[in-house]
Amino acid sequence: MNWLQALYDTYNANSHLVGRIFENDKDTPLLPIYHTTQNAHIEVAINGNGEFLRASVVPKPDLRTIIPCTEQSGGSRTGTKPINHPLSDKLQYVAGDFVKYGGVVTRGFSQRPEEPYEMYLNDLKKWAESDYTHPKIRAIYQYVCKGCLIEDLVSSKVLYVDENQKLINKWEGKEKPPIYEVLGDRRVDESVVRWIVEIPGDLEPATWKDTSLHQSWISYMETTVKKTGFCFVTGKETKLATSHPAKIRHDADSAKLISSNDTSGFTFRGRFLAADQAVGVSLEVTQKAHAVLQWLVRRQGFQFGDLAIVCWTPKGERIPDPWADTATLLGYIPVVENDDSEVDSSAYVGEALAHRLNAKILGYKKVLDVNSHVLVMALDSASPGRMSIAFYRHLAGSEFLDRIEHWHRTCIWTHRFKSPLWNVSGKAKVIEYEGAPSLYDIVDAVYGSGADAKVRQKLLQRLLPCVIDGKAIPLDIVNNAVKRATKRVALDPNEWEKTLTIACAVYNKAYEKEGYTVALEENRTTRDYLYGRLLALAENIEEWALSEAGESRPTNAARMMQRFADRPYSTWRMLELALAPYKMRLGGKVKAREMIIQEVMDLFNPDDFTSDKPLSGEFLLGYHCQKRALYVKQKKEQNSEEESK
Repeated sequence: MNWLQALYDTYNANSHLVGRIFENDKDTPLLPIYHTTQNAHIEVAINGNGEFLRASVVPKPDLRTIIPCTEQSGGSRTGTKPINHPLSDKLQYVAGDFVKYGGVVTRGFSQRPEEPYEMYLNDLKKWAESDYTHPKIRAIYQYVCKGCLIEDLVSSKVLYVDENQKLINKWEGKEKPPIYEVLGDRRVDESVVRWIVEIPGDLEPATWKDTSLHQSWISYMETTVKKTGFCFVTGKETKLATSHPAKIRHDADSAKLISSNDTSGFTFRGRFLAADQAVGVSLEVTQKAHAVLQWLVRRQGFQFGDLAIVCWTPKGERIPDPWADTATLLGYIPVVENDDSEVDSSAYVGEALAHRLNAKILGYKKVLDVNSHVLVMALDSASPGRMSIAFYRHLAGSEFLDRIEHWHRTCIWTHRFKSPLWNVSGKAKVIEYEGAPSLYDIVDAVYGSGADAKVRQKLLQRLLPCVIDGKAIPLDIVNNAVKRATKRVALDPNEWEKTLTIACAVYNKAYEKEGYTVALEENRTTRDYLYGRLLALAENIEEWALSEAGESRPTNAARMMQRFADRPYSTWRMLELALAPYKMRLGGKVKAREMIIQEVMDLFNPDDFTSDKPLSGEFLLGYHCQKRALYVKQKKEQNSEEESK
């Protein structure tokens, strides 16, 4: 199934939601065809005879408005002479007295400032006099013909004029009237007007909510399309689109997925004489496909700069987000009150996670029927006007869930870090979960949050096939995450802790055949794993001694971690010698740790131990597992001491 067909089917399956206005401003409605959204700043109310009643400023949470649009205004509203929308638009189009009150038209209309108003009036007249007219449209046309909108807005104290009766575009005083608060840095003459028509017996005066008015415009628009041809999606002779919608990722998005307006440049590159020789798409298909794509991206998509990723089923069944971490997938993030909270070591052997993951995936499988399909699409734009499909997959529902489950089972580690999203009284809490990190967190672990946005977007695109297609994580991504985790002194402690566990997770995924576990493997004898354990033991002894003395500073193991990764044998000799004063300070209490160090060293092959060959990412696994085991053991010892007192 191609992407246009999939989106077209999705729109038809969700047609009962068309035009629905959500209370949450972050949601966007599924638009009727031949409609778009625009932020309206002024609300004008008239009666059925076209007589002015009142006007007001639209509150900020209610700015988004569904408005009718043409092919040109919905998809090609650019340049120095933007095409007008047919009903709600800026003051330069809808106000006949705009120039009289000092309004400044767009540069392309400067020779004939009255042209925008004439264009708008002409289009509105055609609709009002058509066979598919609507009482509200006739009333609005009657009012607009009077050419007194600015005058009425000034008398209603919505707009303000100076002593020369010219619009005040920027308010200089301290207490700004509402219109200036809503517009922010924009000029007043850029305000957009929407209409309320109060007719006796009519239950919905707001034009942007009136479904009968939406249908009136749809029926009228279908009579205006003249171009016909073969639609590559439906396989029928039908009315073809000449322009395709924009505003896919957000209201200011001008990038298009389908565009062929560059007839004098290199669009066709000598292969075709006209755009429709390459592909023909019916107007209905492109309107529905783009409307539902816009709805999906804003409603349930993941946006990362210019990159937008969306995952959906045509029938609207509930499915997991492929880019989310395991905690989000399972619907919980345990919140640890502080760094000293008790931890149950049995929670880290993977059994509990496996049971919960099985139950969650089984729940999704019960929702999907045997014919369900899942689609994943990533959109990116190389330029402001052109958008590309960077990734597209069409999978059976069961296949998609199996791959999601495999990802969360194999890209696994125990994550513990402070999160500003979870806080009490402004203090971040420590969160902890076992499973896979989110793709966003992996990108941060590899490059850091300060890296170039385009570089981070490309990495996210490379990670998508690892989840959706079950492909191996590229080794350069794994190696970069490992290298960044070893640069401990260059990172904030919380950022380093998060980077460390994510590096362990991606390394575990890349080498899943090795059978690593998140619990300490005391019998694993690989050189790199054992060296990681030694580093954790050295750090633990020094931290213990510093804590006993009331000191707070980085340990030698922490400061020399990168050097240890590059030259483990020579660095270990230095760390071992540096531990002597700390061991003396701890006295007999350190003997248990010394015994563990000796046990680890006994597991080495002598030639491996004396080799100064750089360590692979496996040493991070050994380091973190040993550190985790010591932490759990130390907590149990402290609790036992407290209970005995």
